[in-house]
Amino acid sequence: MTSSLLLHTSKQRIPTIALGTWQSLPGEVGPAVIAALKTGYRHIDGAWIYNNEVEVGAAIKESGIPRKDIFLTSKLWNSFHNPQHVSPHFRDTLSRLGVTYLDMYLMHWPVAFAVPPDDIPRPFPRDKKGRMLIDRELSEDFVTTWREMEKLVDEGKVKNIGVCNFSIGRLEKLLAHARIKPVVNQVEINYFFPQHEMVDWCKAQNILVEAYSPLGSSRNVGRLLRHPTIVKIADETQHTPAQVLLSWLHQRELIILPKSVHPDRIESNFHIFELSREHFDLLQTESKKLETTGKTERSVDPSKSWGVPDIWTDDATSPAKM
Repeated sequence: MTSSLLLHTSKQRIPTIALGTWQSLPGEVGPAVIAALKTGYRHIDGAWIYNNEVEVGAAIKESGIPRKDIFLTSKLWNSFHNPQHVSPHFRDTLSRLGVTYLDMYLMHWPVAFAVPPDDIPRPFPRDKKGRMLIDRELSEDFVTTWREMEKLVDEGKVKNIGVCNFSIGRLEKLLAHARIKPVVNQVEINYFFPQHEMVDWCKAQNILVEAYSPLGSSRNVGRLLRHPTIVKIADETQHTPAQVLLSWLHQRELIILPKSVHPDRIESNFHIFELSREHFDLLQTESKKLETTGKTERSVDPSKSWGVPDIWTDDATSPAKM
């Protein structure tokens, strides 16, 4: 099976299985990274907001694997979309990881948090009533933020740039104005939320799709691993339900980001296999049926807590001030 895919702008190859580090706690994420690299992973997906980049960077060094052999990703957090904050925020990530460059840098969300009156960005700025402070204008004008990310490529500090959690409408707007096209869109994709339309559209635009929460995250992982169809295929192929789900996503030509801090699961998740045409088609058909009947379910949805109900739609893509 394909172990890497070509990124269309840099012509660099990206490993198709990465260790996800979201929700990996201090004292756990470092050993997880070492275990993953020992198993054979060569792609680590992280983010500034995960608050574990120092430990991730230290683990990479401790592993003994040369930096050039590891595809390293981080993300621009919502609080730093203002053009003047993008570069310093990026440099902070480099410092935390202890590296001189990134292989890929992603805009974490199409949402810009407002900077409080004291002009000091905070991870989750809220007003006196506890409501998230949102910069509505900059959220709509994400192209301005993107231009600062393009400069990081020009400076040689990052090889590829992309986005996360973008709708098709937002991607269309970005493509219309970007000098450097996004190489990936990282979104939630799993059996309960398969996103077939998004995957097909991105493929047509030469944008690779990364699947986070491929096992449903902590909210849905138990239900997914007990799903009768998944269990049946696992029994018939003598693999684990997790391996069935990850193999299905991999066979859809997605980059998968399974997260675990348990060495045995990290190793098991890495050993995917090729599903038979019958099994693959069954999963495709049943997951598409969930979409057509309106029974899909997100595992990760901050829209209510952030006060941005239009985050998943194209309604917030009003013309930006270019």
